[in-house]
Amino acid sequence: MITHLKLAAAVVVASMLAVSNPAHAAKDTIVLGMPLEPPHLDPTAGAAAAIDEVVYANVFEGLTRINRNGEVLPALAESWEISEDGKTYTFKLHSGVKFHDGTTFDAEDVKFSLDRARSDDSTNAQKKLFAAIESVEVVDPSTVKITLSSAAGNFLFNLGWGDAVIVAPESADTNKENPVGTGPFKFSDWVQGSSVELVRNDDYWGEPVALSKATIRFIPDASAAIAALQSGDVDAYPNISAPESIPAFQADPRFTVVIGSTEGETILSTNNKRPPFDNIKVRQAIAHTLDRQAIIDGAMFGLGTPIGTHFAPHHPAYVTETIDTYPKDLEKAKALLKEAGLADGFKAKLHLPPPTYARRGGEIIASQLREIGIDLEVIPVEWKQWLEGPFKGDYDLTIVSHTEPMDIGIYADPDYYFQYDSPEFQAVIDKLNETTDEAARYELLGEAQKIVSRDAVNGFLFELAKAGVWNAKLKGLWENVPVQANDLTEVMWTE
Repeated sequence: MITHLKLAAAVVVASMLAVSNPAHAAKDTIVLGMPLEPPHLDPTAGAAAAIDEVVYANVFEGLTRINRNGEVLPALAESWEISEDGKTYTFKLHSGVKFHDGTTFDAEDVKFSLDRARSDDSTNAQKKLFAAIESVEVVDPSTVKITLSSAAGNFLFNLGWGDAVIVAPESADTNKENPVGTGPFKFSDWVQGSSVELVRNDDYWGEPVALSKATIRFIPDASAAIAALQSGDVDAYPNISAPESIPAFQADPRFTVVIGSTEGETILSTNNKRPPFDNIKVRQAIAHTLDRQAIIDGAMFGLGTPIGTHFAPHHPAYVTETIDTYPKDLEKAKALLKEAGLADGFKAKLHLPPPTYARRGGEIIASQLREIGIDLEVIPVEWKQWLEGPFKGDYDLTIVSHTEPMDIGIYADPDYYFQYDSPEFQAVIDKLNETTDEAARYELLGEAQKIVSRDAVNGFLFELAKAGVWNAKLKGLWENVPVQANDLTEVMWTE
């Protein structure tokens, strides 16, 4: 009898242990794959999309935020009021918010962040976002008043970019290596060349997240990314760089495959100040030679939408007819080169960063341009090399996808790495920045698109598709990419 009681007790204890054993609890960690490692982790001091893809909405937050649908939502600002003339924004801040190091968030941090971003010595890659700000005033610890020099129709959206997140003066100088924000995840570790680890911020001021830890692994090799997903070493790859693998993943019930859209205008970036590309006839010749669909089919296995200008084709302001500005015409291209004094062609260098669209697309473009006598030396470079070389204007041609939302305004900056200087275009953008009426803004955006298309500033190739592959038990990852982000705030496992 005693033996039976002991056995029964043992069964009960074993059952209790089984229930309480963490191994039987719902999974609350994730390993997420990315093709590129960020150069650092401060979104206010770098142009690389990979920075925001790690920290946006996870570690750092702004006054506003952009959600999965591209909508502007409150973030550190719980509400705001706009003056009748559109020049004054008064933000009411959430109370009880702390940075990850325990320091208090208040209006002084907002003033510090915005003044820092727009200062003369700012290293912010999107300094133009703050150009309209005339002053930032602390009304009280939970209220900030921002006065603009002129109305800016996109101001609330601009404040939702990763470049506009709020940082603390106590930690701003070390955010590149040790990011300290107010978000639902805290930075834990960075193994250079391998991964970044984030952990749940249990003191978060807002809605708590389901995940206790997120490990973001950097896997530039497409074959390695596929193998990591298939073996279960990686749970999700929100934007896989191996489009040829999609059919196999679609046929495997272990995975969810989601084909979405991005804000990524993929272009053959051209140095408009370097001969012979400073001659519009040469740029037009290149435009007449590019076969966009062949590039999409060969480099992206058909995933991508041809574009004729620097604008997302899913946006209602997109000018469809720009795709026909320079139809493929090799004879016309050769004639233009002859008019430019280059009947025998010329040699140039094509720098290619790591993404598949660049490496594969570059080989196809080099082959196409060879048909009109342009001989390209293809030079593969790592992301860091690209940022230190082509992105600083030291290049002939390169291929990159500009994933910033609504960023056609970059063409108004003659110092930007395209080095395109058009007073006509600049005047359109100046007017756009002062316009709040949506219909009028769309008309101006159309004018801007037509100008850069007409001037063949770059070789406009295609809008980058987003091919996401993740464990079928995961939910909450974004389908589309309205901003550069791997937002983990709604991600969780299902049984």
